[in-house]
Order: sequence, then structure tokens, then C-alpha cells
Amino acid sequence: MKPRIVKPSPLESLGQSAATALEEVVALLSFVGESAVALGQCIAHPSRMRWRPLLYNIGSAGVGALPIVGLLSFLLGIVVAYQGSGQLRQYGANIFVADLVGISMLREFAPLITAIIIAGRSGSAYAAQIGTMAVTEEIDAMRTLGIAPLDVLVLPKILALLIVLPLLTVFADVCGVFGGMIMARAQLGVGFEEFIDRFTKVVSVTTYLLGIGKAPVFAAIIAVVGCFQGFRTKGGADSVGRQTTRSVVQSSFLVIVADAMFSIAFSALDL
Repeated sequence: MKPRIVKPSPLESLGQSAATALEEVVALLSFVGESAVALGQCIAHPSRMRWRPLLYNIGSAGVGALPIVGLLSFLLGIVVAYQGSGQLRQYGANIFVADLVGISMLREFAPLITAIIIAGRSGSAYAAQIGTMAVTEEIDAMRTLGIAPLDVLVLPKILALLIVLPLLTVFADVCGVFGGMIMARAQLGVGFEEFIDRFTKVVSVTTYLLGIGKAPVFAAIIAVVGCFQGFRTKGGADSVGRQTTRSVVQSSFLVIVADAMFSIAFSALDL
């Protein structure tokens, strides 16, 4: 007789899922601590920095992402202005489209859409690269040779995104506002000069800096989660795909949670 397979009860499945999730959270926090220590040592001893991987990651994560970030931000600015134009036209408040586009893009939409694009583009690439190296035992070979994987594979990626994501956010700001200007002229008859005049009056430097200030936090989340999931890869090629998917889902989720926490903090500080 074949042994009968006993399926776990729903309560047992829930407990196993909770234990697995808790173990992954603890492992992620441990990885964050190790990365922070390695970053501190690298800052104290700049000679340890791998400049070639850093420059390569700046080019791949930054320059390569310009077209998709610019296009989506431009379209998002058009959508925001178009959706608001109907309501503004009813009250004869056409000029306030500059307030709508400027504040929404600079504070929320541009940093968030840029971070999500980078999470799907660069975060997944980090997980896939490190996961493939883990499957082919290249990481074990590096440890055998006395090369710290964090110094070679993780720190250049984290530092590259910390540099690149704020710059991409600025680019997204410009593209989004430009898209809003075009739609404001087409739908509301607000010329470029009128739009820019109103924009400079209502959008303060604080609004701009609050949006830019989110970018380094989002960059750290994306890079750390992507690299962490890459190191968690075990088995074969199917595990690489699974961990890559997890990196995108988790980093996107954490970016949105961080953005919500920023909104709560800014509201409490009356910013």
C-alpha cells in the first residue's frame, strides 16, 4: 500500500507561513546590518571601494533608465492635468492646473513612479545576477579566494542607486511638469508662460526637496532587497526566477509603505 499523504491543516499552513515570513524578515535585517557595516568600513577606507563596478552600475541603472522614466513621467503629467481639467474648467479655475500638476508630481508621483520603475528594472537585475552567481557557485569561489561578496556585489549597487535615483527623480519632475504644461495648454488654454509663472509662485523649494529626499530611502530599499533575494537563491534556474519575482514584489511593496510613512511624517510636521 502506498503511504497516505496527510495534508497540513489550515492552521498548520498558516503557522508555517508565519514562521517562514519571520525567518525571512530576520535574515533581511541581518543582511541590512552586514551591508551597513561593510558600507561604514568602505567609507573609513576608500581604497576598498570597487570603482569600476560602481561606475558600471551608475551607467546601467541611471543612463539606461532615462527613456522609460522620462516617458512614463511625461504621460503621468498629461494624465494628471487631463483628469483635473474637467473639474477646474467648471469653476473657471484653469490656472490652478499648475498647482495640481506641480505639487502632485514633485511631492508624490515622480519619486514614487521612478522608484517603482527602478525596482522592476534594476532591482530584478540585481537579484537575477547575484542569484545566477549563487547557483553556479561563483559566490562560494569568491569567498574561497578571500574576496568579500558584499564589497564586490552589494556596495557598488547600493551606492550607485543612492547617486542615480535622486537624479532620475529630478528628470521625472521635469518630464512630468512638461507633460502637464502641454495638456494644460491643449485642454484649458493655459499658455506655457502663464503655467510657469503660476508654478514658480505656488511650488516652493520645500515641496521640491521633500520629493527628492525620498529618493535615497527608496534607493536603499530597492538595492538591499534585490541583493538580499539574490543571495537567497538556492537550487537551479527556477529558483533564480522565483527570487527575482520576490525582489520586485517586496521592494515595490516596501517603497509604497515607506512613501506612506513619509506622508504621515510630513503631515505631522506640517510640511
